[in-house]
Amino acid sequence: MTDDLPAGPAPGPAPRGQDELRALSAPRRLSVDDHMFTAPGLPGTFRLQLFTAAGARPVAVATQIAREEGLGLMNGVERYAGAVWERHCPAEDQPPVWVERQLWPEGSVQDTRFRRVAFTEADRYRPRGPRWSAITHEQLQDLVGAAVATDRGAGHMPRIEEPEPQPQPQLVFEKFAVVRLARPQPFREPTCMPAGAPWWRRWMRQVLPRRGARSCCWYHGGDWHTVNAMALQVLKRARARSVDPEDMEEFALAHAAAAGATQWQTEALATLFNTADAIQPSSETRYINGQHRAQAMLDAGVRRTVVLRAVYAP
Repeated sequence: MTDDLPAGPAPGPAPRGQDELRALSAPRRLSVDDHMFTAPGLPGTFRLQLFTAAGARPVAVATQIAREEGLGLMNGVERYAGAVWERHCPAEDQPPVWVERQLWPEGSVQDTRFRRVAFTEADRYRPRGPRWSAITHEQLQDLVGAAVATDRGAGHMPRIEEPEPQPQPQLVFEKFAVVRLARPQPFREPTCMPAGAPWWRRWMRQVLPRRGARSCCWYHGGDWHTVNAMALQVLKRARARSVDPEDMEEFALAHAAAAGATQWQTEALATLFNTADAIQPSSETRYINGQHRAQAMLDAGVRRTVVLRAVYAP
């Protein structure tokens, strides 16, 4: 089970400036290059490049192909960083400086780039409060004082897909009332998403909706009323043209461009029609994906959104 993966920059302001990068810079050597790093009890792998030097804080560079089987880098960053800390740097008082790189296919709305992740606090092997900021390849190599590989590595072994049993469900995008979504339990952004949305607040926001952007996080960073109005238009046009679910993201991006949408609106709209990131309600787990966006929509008083369902033919 995954959670939200914003198409653009990850939530939160840049946690540190260039002064800190310079203070952390030191000549290091590549001490670990594990193309299939795994964390105990977690599904998913990534390439780990660990750079170390005496008297310098270790730097871990995690690289993963987008939509690999298992837990993604963004959703698993706390647990992945903790596992690297415990396994390779157990004597350190702080987690390694963490840099991640998600490799997206060419033409995707998401960018393939390095991101520095700083944690606001950390107990022993348990970092918390991740905050992302962009870091260039050149800045990263200056930080570690060595060459940093940008690919997944020749040792990566993609999972061999086993034949799936029949029948296969059909993916269907459909209109859905936001107040009918299960109560979210967001696990990040505790300041602005402390404990979901109680029923009385949901209905109050339906009567007194909020518009506009807030600076607290990506999820509250734009007007979900505008985005969902576009989403419903996209859904209506796509049905008239029988657009395949796997092509819906591209169809939505074309609509956003024609409508003159902002970057945030375009990114948010893309997440609603990306089959890997769309809001997916679940009767068993409440959400397969999307509870942070659902929380932001409930906070804004949005009435209708678009969700993704897996429907089995009768």
